[in-house]
Amino acid sequence: MTYGGQVQSILSVFAKVFVMIIVLHIVMLILQYTVGGLLHKKNPFTLLKIMAPAYFTAVGTQSSAATIPVTLGQVKKTGVQGRIADFTVPLLATVHLSGSMITLVSCSVGVMLLNGTTPTIAMYIPFILMLGVTMVAAPGVPSGAVIAALGVLETMLGFDQTMITLMIALYLAQDSLGTATNVTGDGAITMIVDKFSPKKTGKMKQTKAAI
Repeated sequence: MTYGGQVQSILSVFAKVFVMIIVLHIVMLILQYTVGGLLHKKNPFTLLKIMAPAYFTAVGTQSSAATIPVTLGQVKKTGVQGRIADFTVPLLATVHLSGSMITLVSCSVGVMLLNGTTPTIAMYIPFILMLGVTMVAAPGVPSGAVIAALGVLETMLGFDQTMITLMIALYLAQDSLGTATNVTGDGAITMIVDKFSPKKTGKMKQTKAAI
């Protein structure tokens, strides 16, 4: 295959992976907000509209941590308790990276196909489980997830330096969308937590004041 043919092949795979990741991000957000909406008896698409400013802020900043103020403000507009949002949103900015997980797994599949390796379920189940643990340690800064995942990619999927380079390049092209999915999903999870958390009633406040 000529150099031009190789470049065309790589770009073709990149384009397919890019489209697949966007579709999976949308599906994930719809599922999350369907659950959150059902629990709070609200329209999931209305809730997604409320969270839109957080999504687009994350697209620009590419950082979950930098988007926390906007995410927190929009989450409170969904009707959850302020004390619940104040606790969950900063925590989820670090431990909830569903969008980044989707992006990393999809990108790794694309890189393996480019390298002539056929991914298998048996290969990917342990990888996904380990990647989920690794993501907890990923910093909430641009490209933090892929940097944290490099060790897992090398040891569990056998990525060499060329594959790592392709992986980083492919991930960087879609990092902003993964981060946006992460922070937007934080709103749905906060709603779920809020549903199962005790509500502060006026009576409870009076009791505390008396104490």
